Amino acid sequence: MPGIMIQGTASSAGKSLMAAGLCRIFSNDGYSVCPFKSQNMSLNSYVTMEGLEMGRAQVLQAQAARVEPSVYMNPILLKPTSDRKSQVIIKGRPYMNMDAVEYFAYKPKLKGMISEVYHGLEGKFDFVVIEGAGSPAEINLKDNDIVNMGMAEIADSPVLLVADIDKGGVFASIYGTVMLLDDDERKRIKGIIINKFRGDKSILKSGVDKIEELVNIPVIGIVPYMYVKLDEEDGAVDFKVTGKGEVRICVIKLPRISNFTDFDAFKFDDDVSLKFISSPEQADNCDMLIIPGSKNTIEDLRWLKRAGFEDCIESFKGIVFGVCGGYQMMGRKIEDSEGWEVNKGDEEAGLAIFDTVTMLEGGKVTSNVEGEALGCSIRGYEIHSGKTSGNKKPFVNIKRCEGKGTDYCDGDMKEGRFYGTYVHGIFDSSKFRESVLNLIRRRKNMDERQGADLWEKREEEIEKLASTVKENIDMKYIYGLMGKSYD
Repeated sequence: MPGIMIQGTASSAGKSLMAAGLCRIFSNDGYSVCPFKSQNMSLNSYVTMEGLEMGRAQVLQAQAARVEPSVYMNPILLKPTSDRKSQVIIKGRPYMNMDAVEYFAYKPKLKGMISEVYHGLEGKFDFVVIEGAGSPAEINLKDNDIVNMGMAEIADSPVLLVADIDKGGVFASIYGTVMLLDDDERKRIKGIIINKFRGDKSILKSGVDKIEELVNIPVIGIVPYMYVKLDEEDGAVDFKVTGKGEVRICVIKLPRISNFTDFDAFKFDDDVSLKFISSPEQADNCDMLIIPGSKNTIEDLRWLKRAGFEDCIESFKGIVFGVCGGYQMMGRKIEDSEGWEVNKGDEEAGLAIFDTVTMLEGGKVTSNVEGEALGCSIRGYEIHSGKTSGNKKPFVNIKRCEGKGTDYCDGDMKEGRFYGTYVHGIFDSSKFRESVLNLIRRRKNMDERQGADLWEKREEEIEKLASTVKENIDMKYIYGLMGKSYD
């Protein structure tokens, strides 16, 4: 069945959310739909019920499409481990770490796998909404492309080009992108969407008329700037302060921070403000300090110490919460016995809040889990290298792993204000998040509040996104591209 592809004039043009919006529109119109992105580079990942790892953008799109997330929606995930290397994850499992030269040489071998996975999905759904990456006009990356025009060729799909007007230069970016493409690639672009517009659309008319004349492609939509509380791709996140509430939460912005979407749930608590900080001084008046996950825990621990956070954390009067790599940093020592992140046998003293020791050895743990913490049901997922021992007072009891019954303890806690866990997404569990926030509220003599149901709130935001997209683009034209009539 037909697929349609969303490409962008640049990173952060709005491809991911545009794809999510289309997924929900098609679903609302009664079609079965599936998202797809052949290759995603992101440090925000998710673990499926089968214990397989995929990019979070396609998880959001799956929710928009009303289907269960699957690694077949994102068969290749690249997770940067340094400025030069990335961990290559294929169909949800780590393959190996590669630098750019190694990966470019390896890419041609992936084309057949991508084609097989895509056409397998295509046969199961009415529509497949395909997302590109970055820009198709990156002329140094066009050889053996598997994510932009190369993917459009595999799928034989029409392409909609999304351009971000908010940053300025929208017509130049559209023209430059189209002109840098080969003739056969240009022919695949069937429509242009101008995204993130603020103001009166009538002032764009002369520019729209001119760009349509220059590139001979219709502008099929001008979508207004919208603020929706939904996960964004790494490059689209600017780490601004979220909210203006009295409960102040600070997340340390580690150089190799990963899974920072763990804290998006706080956007739905009206009395919370969330900010990412890079220096201890910014933690003043903070009620909860979070040490997040990291793709290189030892190097980020060293940075944290150099930045002065060690003394800040030791003297901090509020709650300190470590997630995954942050939890490992709160122990006495991290040792990389097998060279997972740094040199083989290298080690670093931790913050010594807990008596734990972490050995980076053995296979990577990826599992979807459910359990209990602080008397509340929780669910989330583990993605980590290493094994941690010596936890004296675990506060998470895992009852199910990858859908099967189990019973083991996770994390550690101390003095009612230090907490650490391997469970990503733990704050998505409304009762647990409510419990932690109410602990802070009581200390601040604030009224307790009930935690919002995150799934329901995301559903509201997805519907808002879909409604805005549908009102501002030519859906009749899009359905025509896909061989369907539109009433």
